[in-house]
Amino acid sequence: MLSKGKIKVLRSLHLNKYRRKEGLFLAEGTVNVLDFLSGPLEVKELFVTENWLNEHKRAVVGIKAETVTRQEMHKISALKNPSEVLAIVKMPEYPLPEILNIRNYILALDDIRDPGNLGTIIRTADWFGIRDVVCSEETVDAFNPKVVQATMGSLARVKVHYADLHGWLSEKPENLKVFGALLQGDDIRKVEKPGKGILLIGSEAHGISPKLYPFVDQPVLIPAAPGSGAESLNAAVAAAIVCYEFCKPGI
Repeated sequence: MLSKGKIKVLRSLHLNKYRRKEGLFLAEGTVNVLDFLSGPLEVKELFVTENWLNEHKRAVVGIKAETVTRQEMHKISALKNPSEVLAIVKMPEYPLPEILNIRNYILALDDIRDPGNLGTIIRTADWFGIRDVVCSEETVDAFNPKVVQATMGSLARVKVHYADLHGWLSEKPENLKVFGALLQGDDIRKVEKPGKGILLIGSEAHGISPKLYPFVDQPVLIPAAPGSGAESLNAAVAAAIVCYEFCKPGI
């Protein structure tokens, strides 16, 4: 049975300031948790239903696992519909990629505020083999429970960094191109793909910040179908198309 103190600690990790203070975050759901268990990050503790533990005993060898009831899981979960497993994971500390030494594609995200969008973008990066995502300081916390849930385990493999994008991009060499997703750009299908660079995606509401325009070497446009009345694409959808165009096999 979970103590009131333990419940309070777990619920505190729903909030960014306590996650940062403790250096811990929560992961929920079988796919998510199993990926963290088999990945490089340290799983500190598990809270599981008896049924889940019986099905996944081999995966939790050497990890402290506390059995809880469904009712207790509702008290500690950040989800409306809790799963049967919740993990406490140690928050990683990754050095910011040195922009002078980039050898492949990196995603840069400017002011992505929606947790679902960020989680989906991280999952997309994982699918296309992008291992580093650099977020602006205004972007939603990657360890927000909703973001973690939307990554479906990809956060165990993709390194997410936070930085002043203006300062970081100002150090880039001339031969490293920044491809910015803009409504005033060249058809993304026709631009040259050099095999490395920075793929810059803007916010859901405003796109790429004007202060970052000077760093965009190649604006790229995802063309709409003739007669389309849509104003723009969802940020996660735009990121997926950009990643596909630059990272698909044969490029």
